[in-house]
Amino acid sequence: MKKTLLSVALASLFATPVMAIEPFTVKDIRVEGIQRTEAGTVFSYLPVKVGDTVSDDKISESIKALFATGFFKDVRVEIDGSVLVVVVQERPAVARIAFSGLKEFDKDVITKALKETGIAEGRIFDRALLEKAEQELKRQYLTRGKYAVEIRTTVTPLERNRVSVDFAIDEGAIAKIKQIGIVGAKAFSEKQLLEQFTLTTPGWLTWYSKNDQYSRQKLSADQEKLKSFYMNQGYLEFNVESTQVSISPDKQDVYITINVNEGERYQVSSIKLAGDFSIPESEIRKLMKIAPGDVFSREKLNDSTKAISERLGQEGYAFANVNAAPEIDKEKRLVAFTVFIDPGKRVYVRRINVTGNTKTRDEVVRRELRQMEGGWYDADKVSNSKMRLDRLGFFTDVNVETPAVAGTSDQVDVNVKVTEKPTGSLMLGVGTSSTDKIILSGSISQNNFMGSGNNVTMQVNSAKTYRTYVFSYTNPYFTVDGISQGYDIYHRTFNAATTAIANYTTQSTGGALRFGFPIGEKESIGVGVGLDSTSITTYDDSPIYYKDFVRKNGDTNLSVPLTVSWVSDGKDSFFFPTSGAFKRAGLEVAVPGGDLTYYRANFQWQQFFPLTKTFTLMLNGEVGYANGYGGKELPFFKNFYAGGVTSVRGFKTSSLGPLIRDNGNEYRIGGNRRVVGTAEILWSLPGMDKSFRMGAFVDGGQVYGSSDRLDLGQLRYSAGLSAAWVSPIGPLKFSIGMPLNKKESDKSETFQFQMGTTF
Repeated sequence: MKKTLLSVALASLFATPVMAIEPFTVKDIRVEGIQRTEAGTVFSYLPVKVGDTVSDDKISESIKALFATGFFKDVRVEIDGSVLVVVVQERPAVARIAFSGLKEFDKDVITKALKETGIAEGRIFDRALLEKAEQELKRQYLTRGKYAVEIRTTVTPLERNRVSVDFAIDEGAIAKIKQIGIVGAKAFSEKQLLEQFTLTTPGWLTWYSKNDQYSRQKLSADQEKLKSFYMNQGYLEFNVESTQVSISPDKQDVYITINVNEGERYQVSSIKLAGDFSIPESEIRKLMKIAPGDVFSREKLNDSTKAISERLGQEGYAFANVNAAPEIDKEKRLVAFTVFIDPGKRVYVRRINVTGNTKTRDEVVRRELRQMEGGWYDADKVSNSKMRLDRLGFFTDVNVETPAVAGTSDQVDVNVKVTEKPTGSLMLGVGTSSTDKIILSGSISQNNFMGSGNNVTMQVNSAKTYRTYVFSYTNPYFTVDGISQGYDIYHRTFNAATTAIANYTTQSTGGALRFGFPIGEKESIGVGVGLDSTSITTYDDSPIYYKDFVRKNGDTNLSVPLTVSWVSDGKDSFFFPTSGAFKRAGLEVAVPGGDLTYYRANFQWQQFFPLTKTFTLMLNGEVGYANGYGGKELPFFKNFYAGGVTSVRGFKTSSLGPLIRDNGNEYRIGGNRRVVGTAEILWSLPGMDKSFRMGAFVDGGQVYGSSDRLDLGQLRYSAGLSAAWVSPIGPLKFSIGMPLNKKESDKSETFQFQMGTTF
C-alpha cells in the first residue's frame, strides 16, 4: 500500500512532512511523471540510493535537491513497501520564441541577449526569468533612444508540456535630443562650448551619425571634452558639478542640462625640472611646449611630458616616468610646476617577433624595421618601423608593441603584428562610348608578388583613344642596402581624334631600366635610361603646327631619355594619410644620340595637416616646365595637359591650355608649362576610417604655351565633393566637380570616377 510522505509545491518548499515514518532500507527507487527528463538525470540529483536507510530528514533533503535543479514545479515522495516512489511534475520547456514588430535589431542579436537571461528555445520555462528577459529587451531599445517602446509577452501552452513565447513589440519613434543646456558658463558662450560636444540636436548628418540620440557613454565623453577645453584655456579648477537628463511625457524629446563651475583662470609662474635627466637640461627645456607667463594648458603640459618621455625613449629608456606636480597660488591665480623625471634603466631589445604575415615573407617585413635585435631600444626607430610598414600598402593594420621581458628590468621584446590585405589590382572592362565604340581593357598589378615585396604590372587597353600594352617590374631591394631596380617594356598607341586635343596619332615602342637609391629615412633618388621609338601620323585636319614638326623631324623618331628623380615621402599612411608631406621632383632629358633632344621638369609638393581627429586638410601643388635644346624643338606629344580627375576636376580631361582654331574646329594642343593646385578637406565616416573617406575640394590649374605669358589670372578653378572607398569589389574614387570660372571654349565634365577590383 502506498503512503504519501511529502507533497511540496514551490510555495511550500520547506513544509513539514504530512506524516512521520520509521526509518527503513530502500530496496528500489521508482520515478513517475517525467516526460522529457531522463530517469538517470533524476537519480543523479537524488541524494538517496538503493540500500540507503531513509528517514524524514533524508526525504526532505531529496525534495530540496530536486527542486534546486529547476526542472520541476512539483515534487511528491511516496513509499510502496520498501520502494521509494518519486512523483514529479515537470516545468514546461520553451519550444519556440517569436517576435512581431521587431525592426530596430537583427533577430539573432535579440535572441542572443535573451539567451543570456535564461530564455531560449529548448530551455526550461521560468516566468521569473521571462520578466527579466522583458527588461533586458527593453534595455536594448533604450540604448537606441527608443524610450516609448512597448513590449507585450504572450505564453501559449503546447502539447507535450511545452510553451511558445511570443514578444509583440511596438518600437515607437526614436527620442531625439531637443536641447542641451550648460548652466554656470561665463567665460565662453554656450554655442562655443557645445561645439566641443559629440551629442547634438538634430541636423542634416545626424540621421547617419546618430549623435542626436542620447547615450550615457557619449555624454560622459562630452563632459571630459568640455573639461579639457576649459583646462586648455587656463581654468585649472573647472568642474562639472551635476548633469540632469530628462525626457518629455510623450518620450520623444530628451533634455540635457549640465551645471559647471568654471573657477579662476591661471597662468604658469615657473617650471622646474627635478630628477635624473640623463640628457642635457637645456635639451629638455627645448621640449617644453609651455613656458612661464603662458596661460595654463593641460594639453601643452601633457605634450611636454610626452615629448620628454619620447626623447628619453630614443636613448633606450623605454620605461621613463615623467610627471608634472602643480603648486597652486589661488590668491595670485598662478600655478608653478615641478617636472619630475625618472628615466629608469636603459633597455635593449631582446627579440623582434613578427606575426600575421601569412603571405608576405618574413624578410620583407624585417627589412623595413629600423630597430635591431640586441640594440638599445629607440622609440623613434620603433615608430619609424611602424610607419615604413604601413607605407608599404601590404597591410590593413600594423600594430607594434614593446612588452617587458618577464623576470628582467632592462629588456623588451618588439612584437610586430600585421594584417594582410589584397595587394593586387585587377581591372577588366568591356564598355561602349560614342567615340570609342567597343572598349576592351584590362590590367593586372601585384605590389607584393608572391610575398616578395616586388611589384609586377601588366596592362592591356584596347580603347580607340589609348591602346596600351605594358609590362613593368620593380624590386625595391635589389641590394641589401635598399637600392631598387626596375624595368618597363611598352607599346602605346594614342589617337587624339576622340579627345579635346587636336587630331594626330602616335605609336610608341620602348623600354627603360631604372634604379633607386635611398639617401635618408624618407628620401630617395632615382635614375633611369630608356629607349623610345615614336611614329607620328597626321591628317588633313591636323594643325599646321603638327605637320611642320613631322616635316622637320620625320614621322618616326628615336629618343634616348635619361631620368633623374628625387622623392621625399613623410606621409603617415599609404592610402589615407592624415599628416606628413610628400615631395617629388623629376627631370627627363632626351640626350644627343637620338633624333630628339628635349627636357621635361616637374615638381610636386603635397602636405597633410590634421585639423581634428576627423578632418584633415590636404594641400597639393604641381608645376612643370619643358622645352627643346640643341636646335631642336619640344615634341608636341611631350606637351603638358590639364583637366580631368587627376588635375582639375570638373573640366574634361586635357581640355585646358592653348587653343587653336582650324577648319572651323577648336583644338587643345597642350603647352610647355603647367600649374596645378588643390586644397581639400578630407574626413572619414565613423567606423570606416580605413576604408572610406570623403572630401570637399577646390582645384585650380592651367597650361601655357611657349609664346604665352605666365598669367595666373588665366587659371581655371573648380570645386566639388570627392569620395574614395576601398570597397569589397575594389578601390573606387568618385568626384563631382563644378567649374567656378568656366570660359566659353572650356569643356566641363561634372562626374568623374576611377574603379578597379582587388584580389
